[in-house]
Amino acid sequence: MKKLMSREASRFLCRYATANKVPIHAAARQFKSASVPRQYATRYFSTSRVLKVVKPYLLADIGEGITECQVIQWFVKPGARVEQFDPICEVQSDKASVEITSRFDGVIKKLYYEPDDMAKVGKPLVDIDIQSEISPADEALLNDGSTEEAANQLSKKNTQQEQGLEVGRHDTKAVAADTSSSEPAQSLPSEPPKEQTRTQRQTGKHASLATPAVRHMVKEYNLKIEDIEGTGKDGRVLKEDVQNHSELSKDSATTQATASTKAPAPAPIQQMEDQTRPLSNIQAAMFKQMTRSLSIPHFLYTDTVDFSALNALRKKFNAHKEKSQRLTTLPFVVKAVSLALQQYPLLNAHLDTTSNPNKPQMLIKGQHNIGIAIDCPSGLLVPVVKNVQSHSIESLAVEIARLGALARSGKLSSADLSGATMTLSNIGSIGGTAVAPVIVSPQVAILGIGRARVVPAFGDNGEIVRKEECVFSWSADHRVIDGAMAARCAEAARGYLESMESMLVRLR
Repeated sequence: MKKLMSREASRFLCRYATANKVPIHAAARQFKSASVPRQYATRYFSTSRVLKVVKPYLLADIGEGITECQVIQWFVKPGARVEQFDPICEVQSDKASVEITSRFDGVIKKLYYEPDDMAKVGKPLVDIDIQSEISPADEALLNDGSTEEAANQLSKKNTQQEQGLEVGRHDTKAVAADTSSSEPAQSLPSEPPKEQTRTQRQTGKHASLATPAVRHMVKEYNLKIEDIEGTGKDGRVLKEDVQNHSELSKDSATTQATASTKAPAPAPIQQMEDQTRPLSNIQAAMFKQMTRSLSIPHFLYTDTVDFSALNALRKKFNAHKEKSQRLTTLPFVVKAVSLALQQYPLLNAHLDTTSNPNKPQMLIKGQHNIGIAIDCPSGLLVPVVKNVQSHSIESLAVEIARLGALARSGKLSSADLSGATMTLSNIGSIGGTAVAPVIVSPQVAILGIGRARVVPAFGDNGEIVRKEECVFSWSADHRVIDGAMAARCAEAARGYLESMESMLVRLR
């Protein structure tokens, strides 16, 4: 690519040659020792500043008072070119995983953390070489570093660029070449090919795209996710890819062992060694929460609930429904608990012991935001169904299914995990008849649901009848909830589930 003079510099050269009556080639040669007046130098006509500085990109606050996050994976590496909204990395707090995207176009210069490191909110995450025109609004999105230093670097680089383009200092040969076409001109230094850097970024991204569940499986198989070829969308690594890669690795190892030894030697007895493993973010959050719960005196109340009438109603409703639209017992239970909380609102409250430790107070919540514990590959998560009192049973089923899918894929947001006024743990989906659930502070109540089972029972006339029973286990904070109130609330919920007519007349 040939260097080109600015229009003003070309006119100045022509006027110089005409006034002195010399050929244009001679005028160009005389420019070796002459400098062009500043007003003829190349300049920018845009109103925006051209920013060519390396700036740190800070990890923004992702809400809920979170001060640090664990870096799960990087989608880029040093030297990769990024554009606005391109994913940079994925981080996970003690509540959810979040994908961090770029707000600027540029080149990644430095990564401040390795995978599994804890990144601090407000601290540099990466260094980006920003080489584009930016508006003042976009520039304000950068970190609050030294503006004077950035301006000095900008001024220095722009001055160097202008000096390199001034006619008579470095471009004498280029001027002569343009006028006579007798000498080739030197080309301007160009930036790294965009396609190459973009390919590097995409390769790094595709190699590590996976859900938290898949990453957990990769750790169990003791594999590296970068070595696994993804068959999902955009190269996403799926569970099947991990299993296939593990089987291929085993087959390859077996083949190599067979080829290298004629007679297989007896397998040595593997010595089991102790391992030290740090707590994950979810485990660390559970550790803190359950430690606080040790100070709560729990009042435990258990009773059996007859699901016979409820299941009969469900079978009629689900008879002509597709599998995805069929109702389970869980939305009925959630709605029954909400109706019981309307009668006993003290169980739908938070206990405030921090504002004034000498005078604790109850914050009775107007909305019924019920958290539902879900067992996920990454650990126990408790997404929250908001405003249960305003939901129908069918809309509750849709919302519970949505939150469950997000939880299992590791895509729950902070809003989905916050604001619970009471918690429900359906341990019966795994097993167990009864459970002693632990209250999640600052809540004052929690319900544990055991596994439903068919049992023989006596009917009203002494005959043996078939019943489908389930054990409900309630825990209440005995500092503010007395046993009688907890028992009455539990009995109200049981009554709604055993008599669907009573629930029907109270639905809004």
